[in-house]
Amino acid sequence: MKINVRKLPYEEVLKLPRLQHKTPRMPSRLLATVVRIVCIPTLRKTRFSYTTERMDLVGEQPCLILMNHSSFTDMKLAFGIFYPRRMGIVTSVDAMSGILGKLMRILGCTPTHKYVTDLSLIKDIKYMLHTNRTSVLMYPEAGYSFDGRATTLPRKMGALMKRLGVPVVTVITRGAFARDPLYNMLQVRDVKVSAHVKCIATPEEIREKSVAELDALLDEAFSFDNFAWQRDNKVSIDVPFRADGLHRTLYKCPHCGAEGRTEGKGVRLTCHACGKQWEMDEYGQLSALEGDTEYPHIPDWYSWQRACVRRELEEGTYLLDTDVEIAIQVNLDGVCMIGPGRLTQDENGFHLTGADGALDYKQSATASHTLYADYYWYEIGDVIGIGDNEFSYFCFPGADVSVTKARLATEELYKMKRAERRQSTACTT
Repeated sequence: MKINVRKLPYEEVLKLPRLQHKTPRMPSRLLATVVRIVCIPTLRKTRFSYTTERMDLVGEQPCLILMNHSSFTDMKLAFGIFYPRRMGIVTSVDAMSGILGKLMRILGCTPTHKYVTDLSLIKDIKYMLHTNRTSVLMYPEAGYSFDGRATTLPRKMGALMKRLGVPVVTVITRGAFARDPLYNMLQVRDVKVSAHVKCIATPEEIREKSVAELDALLDEAFSFDNFAWQRDNKVSIDVPFRADGLHRTLYKCPHCGAEGRTEGKGVRLTCHACGKQWEMDEYGQLSALEGDTEYPHIPDWYSWQRACVRRELEEGTYLLDTDVEIAIQVNLDGVCMIGPGRLTQDENGFHLTGADGALDYKQSATASHTLYADYYWYEIGDVIGIGDNEFSYFCFPGADVSVTKARLATEELYKMKRAERRQSTACTT
């Protein structure tokens, strides 16, 4: 999938019309039928199947559908499950760019900025549910999984459930990540895909439970581990490129501690700083060619990297300071490349400068619980996305910079700042 890209001076970008809010449309049955037909080859190729639990409690009434986000096939899977049920779909602004975005509007999609507080989105979701009387599909993770586990979820989703007052349904896929993991550069593997569809809460149950209890229900539903699933179910992925790009996720060597020196190629991950190599077997597990295998399970390696980033933040040594190429999005016409800039991230958050000083944007460490970071974004490059409801800034660093580490730092720094705020509030009361 690609996005419309054009080069434009920053001062001209500022003159572009801004994205105007539009009331969600009633999803077109005709277009939904066309989409469902288009999905057939993928559903057949993946041998897609799904199971249900407590869905008799939902019936035909509108519901909130929360689906995990593994790959580009997710929406096709959703249509394979829920068609002909009408669905409004919460979609990122960048995904609705160009002519495709106009069709997506007709399909019932509503754009929003990732990881940005958007009060109008809550109104739009209520409109879709209660005025249009359609279900609403959204991906609470918003971003694709890096390590096969859930991307950090926003807190107080339970509060949204209470405000909406409709049944909440989760869709958790198995095989979608293994078929097309983000790190693997869009190289699709032959893997059977399935899903489990469950009503985790009825309106009555939502009224009875606290926000914390509802959040716990969602956390439980999203407590999956795709690499563990592949290992435990002996799902063989015996392709010669299965480790291609794995360094995007595993950027730090656990043997020598070097960062940005690993390379995933073929079936091996190599650290070019110390020379150590690991081989990925057909079940997604790693083993060192020589010496101890520090982390056979990729999510464990990822968790170790998170702990390392947390330690840097606590010690005050964490710093991202890099040259970037900057793209800006202000509407649904695509993105505008404005040239080079400088991006820093420290304990205060992000600071982006560019356009000979005309662009100077700061984003606090508490602005979002996670970061819009992506690999090979729209086939352009690895990206760090920041911004607000008016401007989205997409920053493309060099190959030696890990966008994964930036995401981990954002998540850990957010937790630290929130904990400090709670402690400060407790001390003053």
